[in-house]
Amino acid sequence: MIQGIIDIGSNTVRMAIYEIEKDYIELILKKKHMVGLAAYLNDNVMTQEGVDKVCEVLEEYKEFLDVFSINNIMAFTTAALRNCKNSQQVVSEIINRTGINIVVISGDKEAEYDFVGATRNINMSEGLLVDIGGGSTELVYYEQNRITHKISLHIGSLGLKKECCSSFMPNRDEVEKMYAIAREIIDGASDFKDIKSKVICGIGGTFKGTRALYNALYSKDRRNNEIDTAKFSEIIKRFGTSGKLTQSESVILMKNIPDRIHTIISGLVIADVIAKKFGTEKVIYSDSGVREGFIYSEIIK
Repeated sequence: MIQGIIDIGSNTVRMAIYEIEKDYIELILKKKHMVGLAAYLNDNVMTQEGVDKVCEVLEEYKEFLDVFSINNIMAFTTAALRNCKNSQQVVSEIINRTGINIVVISGDKEAEYDFVGATRNINMSEGLLVDIGGGSTELVYYEQNRITHKISLHIGSLGLKKECCSSFMPNRDEVEKMYAIAREIIDGASDFKDIKSKVICGIGGTFKGTRALYNALYSKDRRNNEIDTAKFSEIIKRFGTSGKLTQSESVILMKNIPDRIHTIISGLVIADVIAKKFGTEKVIYSDSGVREGFIYSEIIK
């Protein structure tokens, strides 16, 4: 069976095509648009411009799927549309205009899908899983391959950047403001107060971009999936102090994270606060996450 999955996130709207055989799935194609939905919130209300952007991308994806006779399509949205005040109205309009049904998944469900998708590809029977998205951050602690703690925090790379930054790249004062907000929200996860984890399983765009940037800066093989958390503050200091980059710094970012330049510092601030809170020394990046977890949980079951 060929299955199309569309993930409407706060940073990106992604479409992934999978071949599914019994309980095995293989990714065969992936497309994405950097829509930045979180930037279209006005007093936590999704604007019409944001709705139009989503519809435009979904219509393009639908045309692609029709050409290749892919009829099995499921779409879901996370913090991008579930947290806005007009969530129900917006989702209904998008469904009516595009004909694509959209499931709004809760923060708890997103954390569960993250866990199911990511842990199939890494050899960690216990630890902390972190997904830093554009509009939310999911934390999942698990032991013996079972979830013991989970939470979805209302903080993400794009939302934090929008709240704190006056220009494309942050300056030193704006970075300090990001740190203050991130500490307050992450410290509020009271169920996690006694948890420590030397290793984090990191998923999502922030960790994907961080891995690419880390490998380039510290001369690692581009396939390396392990990130030393001690370097987070060093990277933030290098690229997030003046609000303006040198040409050499610009080249590094453009070559390695062209789609994530504007949110990499805010995402790294969240990652750094989490790493320090939980005593983490290393992040292992997993390329599987919420979409794969959604398939295993809702389609393969």
